[in-house]
Amino acid sequence: MEESCLTIVPLKHVPLAALFSLLCCRCAPAQISPGPLSHAHELLEGVTQCSSCHDFGAHTRSFKCLDCHLEIKHRLENHAGYHARGYQSSAGQTDCVRCHMEHNGQKFAMVRFDRKTFDHGTQTGFNLEGKHRALACEKCHTAKNISSSARGEIKVKDLNRSFLGLKRECISCHEDAHRGQEGTECARCHQPESWKSAPGFNHARTAFPLTGNHQTVACEKCHVPRPGEKATLFQGLPHNGCQNCHQDPHRGAFRDAKFQGSCENCHSTSGWKNSHPSAGFDHSRTNFKLIGKHAELACAKCHTDVDFHRPIAHDRCGACHEDRHKGQFASRVAGSDCVSCHNQTAFKPALFDREAHRRSAFPLEGKHVSVPCADCHPPAGPNTVFITRKLACAACHADQHAGQIAETNCDRCHTPEGFLPPAFSVARHAQTKFVLTGRHSSVACSGCHKPISTSSTAKPARQYHFTSQSCSTCHSDPHQTKFQCETCHSTEGWKNILAFDHSAAKFQLSGAHEKVNCTRCHSGPKPVFSAVLNQCSTCHTVNDPHGGQFQAGASVEDCSTCHVAVQWSTKIFNHDKARFALDVAHRNVACEKCHKEQKNAAGKMNRVYRGTPLECVKCH
Repeated sequence: MEESCLTIVPLKHVPLAALFSLLCCRCAPAQISPGPLSHAHELLEGVTQCSSCHDFGAHTRSFKCLDCHLEIKHRLENHAGYHARGYQSSAGQTDCVRCHMEHNGQKFAMVRFDRKTFDHGTQTGFNLEGKHRALACEKCHTAKNISSSARGEIKVKDLNRSFLGLKRECISCHEDAHRGQEGTECARCHQPESWKSAPGFNHARTAFPLTGNHQTVACEKCHVPRPGEKATLFQGLPHNGCQNCHQDPHRGAFRDAKFQGSCENCHSTSGWKNSHPSAGFDHSRTNFKLIGKHAELACAKCHTDVDFHRPIAHDRCGACHEDRHKGQFASRVAGSDCVSCHNQTAFKPALFDREAHRRSAFPLEGKHVSVPCADCHPPAGPNTVFITRKLACAACHADQHAGQIAETNCDRCHTPEGFLPPAFSVARHAQTKFVLTGRHSSVACSGCHKPISTSSTAKPARQYHFTSQSCSTCHSDPHQTKFQCETCHSTEGWKNILAFDHSAAKFQLSGAHEKVNCTRCHSGPKPVFSAVLNQCSTCHTVNDPHGGQFQAGASVEDCSTCHVAVQWSTKIFNHDKARFALDVAHRNVACEKCHKEQKNAAGKMNRVYRGTPLECVKCH
């Protein structure tokens, strides 16, 4: 779209003498014009053309834009489009100058349009919804979509560059797929989000409401073009009977007076094969009343041809159904008739339930009650064996003990309630070579009877026979000693240590050592008892109060020189044997007077004994 609205200098602001001089001069056109016109208005260049756009009368500033741009004038009068919302009416059409400035030269763009900020709904009155929202402007604003009535008014020669001339009706841009059958109000059925969904169309309001399977049929399955035509037929489609769309598979077999040829007597729209006969046909009037699953069957399951009057054998189940049990129950009192275990409601589950199984040669108890029938009566399908004659445990269950237990009566230790826990009690365990006492009596069987390691990939059996009953058979020795476990421990608890005579060891306990817990000396995740040394420094090195003064070099002095096990602070050191013998004056001086504390390399304060000065001047 191109619009021409000009800005000039009103003549009332030009001196009369100057105006007269300019009009009488050959160069007057160049001096009276405020500037050259735009490319769209270049044909109006020159002072003789000024009145084409300007009205110089009545001493008012006015323009004649709408006298030329009728396409804009008509939209203003009809209150349609962008200009009807942006234009402010005035006597001299001066509002055009707000957006379109003239006399700025041929390269000046009189129309400025920012696509990013343009609000199509607010500024034109046509909201872009659904798929319209993602379209480029040129997809709609093209020459082919401009109405014929607007083509002659638009000033732009290339109509593909104009944004005028479009109508709001869908058919102004879109082809009418219905060829006028449904009118021009497309929004009655369709939405901008999608053409094919047609949410506004309700078939129930037509002369043919859709029911049953008709609701899922695609529209084009029924609405097809007439022979020789391309347009889909939506109006005038015949629907007075099923035969309008469907062929008669019975070939006229039901066109007698009783059925009157109406498909609805036996069928409904819910399905041709899966929901008949319908309420219109009462099968109970025949000599075979339909009950249970028989009532759900399609007619063709029994009536294999279109002749529904042909008699069908139905006195026994075997007339229609195959004997799934291959004659296994032919010798029963009830014979081979299925009704003794099955009924017309369903073949599965059978009437021979768990309670009936209790009255058989193998009553179901415990976990056997919940076992699926197929687990004991394989294989699944028509070859299932029901008379198995398997009454012993070994007939169905594998020997979990790998022959270690010669007993064949599994029920001495196990019950149908579950293989675990076994019924082999603590009292019965007392009859074996290993009597359970203390903590052993509360240990689960699997705690001692562990799987036997084998190279086979099958689940290994557990060990029940042991060559030795000593502790080391099950427990590893954490102490690595030559003593038997019973020397210090009992089955009442590992940590309940029995009285141990430490005098039999290399290190006799005396003084403060008698009250120390065993783990204070015999420490670690696996306490060691046999390799513990008897030197004080073996245990008392972490918190050495002397800071390693007596452990320097290859020799380590014995702590017993100054201390006894009864009490650490007992002073039994003989100073006369040291390098500095105490005379009378020094004997009464406290040790700490000479042996001062100082900070070692680790930052800890220690009293210095080694290296104490001997010269008098060092202390006095």
